[in-house]
Amino acid sequence: MPLGSPVLDERRARTAPRLPRRARVAVALGRTAAGGSRRLGLGAGGVVGGRIAAAVDPDVLRHLGRHRTVVLVTGTNGKTTTASMLTRILEPLGAVAANRDGANMPDGVITALVDRPDAPLAVLEVDENYVAEVAQRLRPACLVLLNLSRDQLDRVGEVRTVERGLREAIGALPGTAVVANCDDPLATSAATASARPVWVSTGGCWTADALACGRCGRPIHHDGPAWRCRCGLARPRPDWVLAGDRAVDAGGRTVPLELRLPGRANASNAVMAVAAAALLGVDPGAAGARLTTITEVAGRYRRTVLGGHPVRLLLAKNPAGWRETLPLLDDRAPVVIAVNGREADGRDLSWLWDVPFERLRGRPVVAAGERSADLAVRLTYAGVAHLRCPDPVRGVAALDPGPVELVANYTAFRQLAPRSADG
Repeated sequence: MPLGSPVLDERRARTAPRLPRRARVAVALGRTAAGGSRRLGLGAGGVVGGRIAAAVDPDVLRHLGRHRTVVLVTGTNGKTTTASMLTRILEPLGAVAANRDGANMPDGVITALVDRPDAPLAVLEVDENYVAEVAQRLRPACLVLLNLSRDQLDRVGEVRTVERGLREAIGALPGTAVVANCDDPLATSAATASARPVWVSTGGCWTADALACGRCGRPIHHDGPAWRCRCGLARPRPDWVLAGDRAVDAGGRTVPLELRLPGRANASNAVMAVAAAALLGVDPGAAGARLTTITEVAGRYRRTVLGGHPVRLLLAKNPAGWRETLPLLDDRAPVVIAVNGREADGRDLSWLWDVPFERLRGRPVVAAGERSADLAVRLTYAGVAHLRCPDPVRGVAALDPGPVELVANYTAFRQLAPRSADG
């Protein structure tokens, strides 16, 4: 059942009491710090503002979340895109606070709210490991759980540990509806702790990290789209299904998804966004129509110019993400792969060995980024002839004239933005 129209929450927010004095000071200093960082070219300000605000008032997140309709989006892949889709859907209903740059740890969440202290709506992507901390303070109306797979093993840990943490966090949120991907056994295991689950079939997902049950460790048995474990955990009946380029609810209502973003993964993100919007009281048809206006997300899929070449920028940071990215690559264009290994990427790059780079054989490939040597070793074992060039822009420039596909992981992607020009 829908939670009710966010318009009502907007009206309540207009008459909400002022923040406590300490929180107002924290917000003012946080906004000043974030703005100063942007003006001085020190960064996008997506973290420092929240860090300063939290130092001034450790309870600022709780204060900033009051009198808003809050939606949290989490999962291994698709957080930024799905949050952007939901933000676009909700914008006609009022101002939306959002961490559009992908800063999804508590400091980034606080910064997003500090930047829009009066916005009646908030759509915030949250790192899987911080859902409990953020949700406990914000008490969201809705949590969107996309998928769970290996990522940043040195920082996050084993994926079933992540699932257990999310299950505990969801169990502590009795008033929060959870929109979850029922094709993912780990996401389903976590979401079954919710008293108000909405199940979405996204048309298939990466299952290599969910071969064993997150509850008991026994094998998961698959039969077409259905799956089950001997302990009783099984795929729920979906409330929404992705059917080609349409989202279909349990009553047969159909919503066209005429996306301008490429690939099956973005269609999956879209049906999750439509299901969450419907839960919030938004007409699904109107929600789907809003998605047609999105052409890029935080620079992803953007066409630009680097190294004198027309370049399309894509992000891929783990095996599941690469599984969706490889089919998107133009097989007529050379590929530059930029891989860093900073804290935000995960310093453990063992995931490279689970990416089927063998599919790139026979085309020009450049291994780039701060960990280009690790990538070059993997490409060598995959039988992919390549050039190694740590600077991805120089790697692009070294190629023959023509379009280039540039795929980067998180920090490598962020480093490219200031070096590009609209093409």
